[in-house]
Parts: sequence; structure tokens; C-alpha cells
Amino acid sequence: MSHDLVYLLQGAWTTIRISALATVLGLTVGVAAAVIRQSAIGPLRAVVAVYVNIVRGTPLFMQILVIYFLFPAAGIDVDRQVAGVMALAINSGAYISEMIRGALTSIPRGEIEAAQALAMPNRWIWLRILLPQVFTLILPPLTIEFAALVKGSALLSIIGVVELTRSAQQIISDTFEPLPTWVETAIIYFVICFCLSQVTRLMQRATGGET
Repeated sequence: MSHDLVYLLQGAWTTIRISALATVLGLTVGVAAAVIRQSAIGPLRAVVAVYVNIVRGTPLFMQILVIYFLFPAAGIDVDRQVAGVMALAINSGAYISEMIRGALTSIPRGEIEAAQALAMPNRWIWLRILLPQVFTLILPPLTIEFAALVKGSALLSIIGVVELTRSAQQIISDTFEPLPTWVETAIIYFVICFCLSQVTRLMQRATGGET
């Protein structure tokens, strides 16, 4: 295995790690945002609605730059990988919250009314009735979102995160051979996303979502 390919694979591992962390954090943000948007607290609903609309209406490129330069402007020193994960998670959270909102419309209202009739606390309605069904429904689009984060993480190269794309750029600056390097990089991205699609199919079969 060539030294350049090893370096690309190291960058790919950074890409996978950052994307996985961003997905977990984004899922947490998305669930919280979806729960708030279903609550009766008007001001919080409005804040979350503004957040979702701003994130979905602006490029990820700009969001990364804003998050990266926001902390130094506030006098806070944050590692560039941490800033990158936060930017991706904030972006992902907005889209995941909309996935959850859409999935909630597929759950029969009668299930919620029955739980309320039994005086089940609202948090248990979410934990025991709504979220398990929601996660089954959003599994395919959630994996697509993870794949989108893998590809979107290439933008973190603009703030100096040495992920897959940045690794390729550094190799090209040393070898002056852009075509083979970019082809290898594209193949690695494809393999990552293809593996994600296969994992999704296995999980759907395990949960009865695909035959």
C-alpha cells in the first residue's frame, strides 16, 4: 500500500469519525427541536422555527465559517475539529427535526390519546410510544443524512481540518498529480457511502422495514 493511499485512508477515518459525531449530536439536537416544536410554549417554538429556517436556508459552507470564527470573536479557543463537528451537527439537527416532524404525522393520533387517557406523563409518551416509531420511520432518510454529512465534511477543509479532501489536497501539493489523487478520493467517498446504504438495508430488514 502506497504512502499516499495510507494518508488518504487516515483522512477518511477522520471524515467518518467527524461525520458520526455530528450525526449523533445532530440527532440529539433534532429530537430536542422536534419535541419543542410540538410543545405548547410559543416563544420556544418560534426560536426553534427560526433556527430550522435559517439553517435550511443558508449554505453549509457559510455555517461552518460562522461557527469557526464565532468562538474566537467571543474570546473562546476551540479546536477546529470541534468547531467542524458543531457546525455539521447544527446543520444536521435542523434537517433531522423536520424528518421527525414528518414521521410524527404518520403515527395514529389515537395512540397518543390513549396514552393521555391513561395519564401517562408526556415524557413517557415520547420515550415509549413516539420516538421508537419515529426512529423506525426515519431510518432510511437518517442514513441519507449521514451520507450527506460525510460528503459535506469535505467543506471542513476550508478551516484546516485534515479530513479526506484536505488530505487529497496536501498529496496533490506534493506530487502535482491531481487526477489519480482525486479519483482515489472519489472512490473512497463512494465506498463509505455504499457501505452506509448496505448497513441501512440490514437494519431495515432487522426491524421489518424491508423484505
